[in-house]
Amino acid sequence: MQKKVLGVMTIPKFWNWIKNEAERTLYLDGYIAPESWFEDEVSPKEFKTELEAGTGDITVWINSPGGDFFAASQIYTMLKDYKGKVTVKIDGIAASAAAVIAMAGDEVLMSPTAMLMIHNPATFVWGEEADMQKGIEMLAEVKEAIINAFEAKTGLKRTQIAKMMDAETWFSAGRAVELGFADEILYSEPPPQVTDFMFDKVTVVNAFLRKLPGKEKPKMAKEPGGVDYEQLVKRLDLIK
Repeated sequence: MQKKVLGVMTIPKFWNWIKNEAERTLYLDGYIAPESWFEDEVSPKEFKTELEAGTGDITVWINSPGGDFFAASQIYTMLKDYKGKVTVKIDGIAASAAAVIAMAGDEVLMSPTAMLMIHNPATFVWGEEADMQKGIEMLAEVKEAIINAFEAKTGLKRTQIAKMMDAETWFSAGRAVELGFADEILYSEPPPQVTDFMFDKVTVVNAFLRKLPGKEKPKMAKEPGGVDYEQLVKRLDLIK
């Protein structure tokens, strides 16, 4: 994990880039925050500089309990605006603001042991009654902004997402895929391909006739247009 030293204070980044010839990989690990009390160095501004320092597709690994929504919002927007393909892989937890960032992936994959969590935003408000009311209104608008990211990814109704946030909902990998928060579970086998078989009317009739009781097997149906075929169809109609 890279660090910046500002005076006597060491501020860790919550991201780390790993670069090689094949691809660029980004690790978002830890609490998400602007982390800039003195300068705007260890912040989404610096993150953007590093993001745009290269080209091509990128993989973003997320293991974060969340943090500051506005920092997460900036990172989400940068990833959505990135020209290459963004693949998000959740290996541990993507909760709160980290779940918002995860929604920026063109493709979102989760480890079978990973978790994703969404909940309502929270803040600290100090002051008189009017200040408290302003805080409530602000949180309501932040919630709407968060729902925008989840709705765009999942296609779920806003009211359904809002209820999930009210309840602080945790999703396993399978549940996240089922609801559209993720696209696939890592390391799992793809579902078997099912082939649709189409049978013509003659095939269905013959299969039925083979099951009719009797010592002698009935004659098999001919192609449409033959006399025997029409008689057999009439027999079936009578049986119905």
